[in-house]
Amino acid sequence: MHDILETTAEKGMEGIKITELLTKSNLSHPRIMPLIDKFTQSGLMNEIVYDGKNTWVLTEKGLLYLQEYKKFNDMALSFGLEL
Repeated sequence: MHDILETTAEKGMEGIKITELLTKSNLSHPRIMPLIDKFTQSGLMNEIVYDGKNTWVLTEKGLLYLQEYKKFNDMALSFGLEL
């Protein structure tokens, strides 16, 4: 989940297409689509369809979630725990 959100965040408001998202997150299409659906339904990502092509962007809620995840992960690592 983190890889998908982080990769999407790196693209900013330009958004990311499915091919690049698949490559960078190292997931197959059947595995990534349910996760993307969950993210869009929960408001973490928005899907933009333009000229028949899908692009995803992170929402403010998604950026906040990613920031909080990083804080929690850093804290866990400081205690020797790995997420």
